[in-house]
This record gives sequence, C-alpha cells and structure tokens, in this order.
Amino acid sequence: MKWTIKLKLAVSIGILALLAMPLLAHHSFAAEYDANKPITLKGVVAKFDWVNPHSRLYLDVKDDTGNVTHWELETGNPTAMQRKGWRRDTLKPGDLVTVTGYRAKDGTNVGAASTVSTPDGRRLLAGSNNTPSPTQ
Repeated sequence: MKWTIKLKLAVSIGILALLAMPLLAHHSFAAEYDANKPITLKGVVAKFDWVNPHSRLYLDVKDDTGNVTHWELETGNPTAMQRKGWRRDTLKPGDLVTVTGYRAKDGTNVGAASTVSTPDGRRLLAGSNNTPSPTQ
C-alpha cells in the first residue's frame, strides 16, 4: 500500500494527539490551589486512598465549638510518596494527624497537602513535585 501525504499527515496528527493527552489531563498546583493560603489542620483520618495520579487524604477536623468539617487533601502519587517514606498503610481511619498545606482557590474544604505528622511522631512530605515546600 502506498502512503499518501494526506494519510501520513493524518496519522502523524493522531499520534501527536494521543501523546499529548496525559499532559492535558494533569493539572498544575497554581491551577487549583492558592500558595498564599496556607492551612494547618489537626484531625482524624476518615479515609486514605492510595491511588494514581494523586493519593487522597480525607480528614475530619473539629473546630472549637465541636463542629466537624470534612476535608479532602491531595497528596503525591504513590511511587513518589514511597520514596518519601510512605506506605499504603501509613495512615488508617481513626488516626489523629496534623496536615500542613494549601487551600483550594475556590474556598472549598479541599487542599494540597505538604506535610503530614503521623500518630507515631513522623513528619512526612506529602505533596506532589509541584506543591510548594512547607514553610514550617
């Protein structure tokens, strides 16, 4: 079969589009989170999802009046977190932890975690490669 210029061009564009899809799916820190709004949360782990592309920590935070606020915190991907000392079972429901990070731009109870202080006293880096370094 003889390839025409149009067919070669169409195949090339298709391949480039497929290669670009993962780049379009990923987001930057600045697109969702505000580096000028640091947060420190002390709460109880409700759930920890060890998943790609980013793990998720769900935290129940009690305020001074006893009201509980539910937070969802994005962490790094499992492979990067393992390099920082994490394991799938580092956090379990019921664990009391302290998380530093940055709040979502939209003001919801969503954030990007930078560090997590675990029940056994360790302070682990939790952010993605593009999460700002903790200042504390």
